[in-house]
Amino acid sequence: MAKAKRTKDTLEITPLEATARMAVLAKEIERHDILYHQKDAPEISDAAYDALRKEYQSLHEYYPNLAPKGYNPEKKVGAQPAVGFTKITHAVPMLSLGNAFTDEDVEDFILRMRRFLNLDHDAPISLMAEPKIDGLSASLRYEKGKLVQGATRGDGTVGENITTNVMTIASIPHTLTSSTKYPVPDVVEVRGEIYMNRDDFMILNAQREAANESPFANPRNAAAGSVRQLDSSITAKRPLSFFAYALGEVSDMPFTSQQSLRKHMNHWGFALNEPSRLCHNALDLLTYYHEIESLRHTLPFDIDGVVYKVDDFALQQRLGFVSRAPRWAIAHKFEAERAQTVLKNILIQVGRTGALTPVAELEPVNVGGVMVSRATLHNEDEIKRKDIRVGDTVTIQRAGDVIPQIVEVDTSKRPKNSKPFIFPTVCPECGSHALREDGMAVTRCTGGLVCPAQAALRIIHFASRDAFNIEGLGEQRVLELWGDGLIKTPADIFALHNHQRDLAQREGWGAKSAQKLINAIEARRSIPFDKLIYALGIRQVGEATAKLLARHYKDLPTWRTAMIAAQNKEGSETWQALTDIDQIGPLVARDIVAFFDEDHNLKVLAALEKALTIQPPPVQKKTSVLSGKTIVFTGTLTTMGRSEAKAKAESLGAHVSGSVSKKTDYLVTGEDAGSKAAKAAEHGVSVLTEQEWLKLIS
Repeated sequence: MAKAKRTKDTLEITPLEATARMAVLAKEIERHDILYHQKDAPEISDAAYDALRKEYQSLHEYYPNLAPKGYNPEKKVGAQPAVGFTKITHAVPMLSLGNAFTDEDVEDFILRMRRFLNLDHDAPISLMAEPKIDGLSASLRYEKGKLVQGATRGDGTVGENITTNVMTIASIPHTLTSSTKYPVPDVVEVRGEIYMNRDDFMILNAQREAANESPFANPRNAAAGSVRQLDSSITAKRPLSFFAYALGEVSDMPFTSQQSLRKHMNHWGFALNEPSRLCHNALDLLTYYHEIESLRHTLPFDIDGVVYKVDDFALQQRLGFVSRAPRWAIAHKFEAERAQTVLKNILIQVGRTGALTPVAELEPVNVGGVMVSRATLHNEDEIKRKDIRVGDTVTIQRAGDVIPQIVEVDTSKRPKNSKPFIFPTVCPECGSHALREDGMAVTRCTGGLVCPAQAALRIIHFASRDAFNIEGLGEQRVLELWGDGLIKTPADIFALHNHQRDLAQREGWGAKSAQKLINAIEARRSIPFDKLIYALGIRQVGEATAKLLARHYKDLPTWRTAMIAAQNKEGSETWQALTDIDQIGPLVARDIVAFFDEDHNLKVLAALEKALTIQPPPVQKKTSVLSGKTIVFTGTLTTMGRSEAKAKAESLGAHVSGSVSKKTDYLVTGEDAGSKAAKAAEHGVSVLTEQEWLKLIS
């Protein structure tokens, strides 16, 4: 069978490249799913298909927010149905978890929560520890105790309706068992994992081989493929099981802790992921983790780590969420698998911000089920520290089972003529000087948009899902159009309608493809201000920082004027206003201001301003006395941590700043308040004690 085409032979090492790679993989996997599951005409071997799918899963696990729109990132197997599966919008998003890979990561997780909650260093936090099942996430909705809906996780916001299929799984109750002690809410959404036991998996594969059908690669694939059958009678014949471990939407809460919830779900009729344990500190968690790790291969089902969740629901609510993951839970993955191979060459890749990243080109080797032929070398210092040279025999591991990296060099096998690697001082893409600033680990190309690598990657970023989200304008298409001169800057995207006839005549396009792309572009002419800021690809400006900037400056003209005024005027009012924005320090501010110091960037912004309708940030309704107010915190708060206080203020519609100015509305003072109180008095700012602050927000 023909080998699947791949644009690269490695797992990607940056979020931008991961976005592009997952988009390519998603399309390739979906095509092979249709050939295999719908047309019964596979073009590649199961091993080749499995490698594609595993690479996608690994990338998505490390970059859960970058999955391409419309493709299920949770271990999807089988064809995307043309008809049959309707979409379901989750009432409560099915969020992902942050990852821990080492014991130190777990200790840091506990420490971060203590800091956020302002607890003493040795204050106990009870957490429920559970095995992390390797299956397909699913959500089950019950109304008046009756199962009315089943859905896949999908992209976390929208999943697929698999109600008919989940009805066939024996361990999923159709009616929940209620009692006085364990009442069932009128509406409750139970979440968990659909999986297949190893013994059942072996029997199923034996049956498939006897029937001259291709066996599944592993139990996870078998479970996912079985659930996503258009014909529920096929699902009914598969030995699937379900573990319950969380809630989505619920009309009332007859439980106050994770432990209590588990007891309720078990009484209602659900099997639970065991063995679990209530732990009270990092030592308890790590003891549990290493016990489960030693038992991993004796369990009847596959697991890829353990999950820790704060037990107390009240603490969960206080901790809240950061980005798309809860602060109160984390997945502790099992140790990375390793393999040994030969380093053939060291390549230099140029990212969209000009960073020169060294990449090891390897003799292909299987690491944890994925063929790896490249690995990150991080930076010049990493190469020197490990004394990595071309021709070395090296040990590779996939960090968190995702990004390949070189762990160590076997110098006993080093060729006699090997030489230390010399890091380049010129950009390999455009020949501009490559400089490393004092105190920085990264070497950067000084060419800016003159550098083709930076220019093309910035356009790819501009059109990516979390930026303008222009469907059909992925990495390969951008590179094609950029290489032919049709788009040289982001603004050129919105002039492509002038080339629609030319696009339709391009090889592999056609009138329908050209029209579809133009429609997708036109649909994005109206864009939220924060999305535009993020799309510009300014160094150190991610989605969160873009939202802060949009909320503070309101519109593009105001922001542009302020940033131009702040150039070379550190300490000026406009510079001070920028660094006063909470979470924006001097280093980030310099990169933002530097963007506006380039004439070509200003020209691109002007062109975009003409082509787009830029939506201002939504005006928050006056739901509290803090709506629209600017708050500054100083000193040590004793009741809640500074981070929790800031999060609470922002949730009530306030802006949190780092320094006092005449625009500050309230200064909240804790112990050892310092000089900010004097500055508040100078500007006539209202000063609140911690108790007055708590009374205000109550």
